[in-house]
Amino acid sequence: MTSIDIGINEQDRLSIAEGLKKLLADSYTLYLQTHNFHWNVTGPQFREMHLMFEEHYTELAVAVDDIAERIRTLDVPAPGTYKAFAKLTSIKEIEGVPSAEEMVDYLTQGHEQVVKTAREVLKLAQDANDESTSALVSDRMRIHEKTAWMLRATRK
Repeated sequence: MTSIDIGINEQDRLSIAEGLKKLLADSYTLYLQTHNFHWNVTGPQFREMHLMFEEHYTELAVAVDDIAERIRTLDVPAPGTYKAFAKLTSIKEIEGVPSAEEMVDYLTQGHEQVVKTAREVLKLAQDANDESTSALVSDRMRIHEKTAWMLRATRK
């Protein structure tokens, strides 16, 4: 295979890919958490929460693929194991089955954490004039900010 020459120097590509790995780990961890809560939510708002969580994890499933493919486009292997994600993620694992209200709080925090991780990657991408990563990460931020807002709105 030929070497990569997409107008981003090697150090910047590697730095951006490392940031994207953290974003991937946060996104995948949030995906798992959301899917778990979808399966286990109970209470008066069961149907609403069950369906909302399904919408969220379905969207996250597409997102993790997009992020992993961007890492590969930068010519860096994408992490793909629980062990790798556990080392890279900033989202804490939740033990047991929390109440529906706690699930909403945990997921809100998770989406907000993904936004913070995305902001770090966005800065790296912008500094390197990597418009493709900037666009991907900016789109992810917008989606997670909106999702966090919608989750917060269910608790008012």
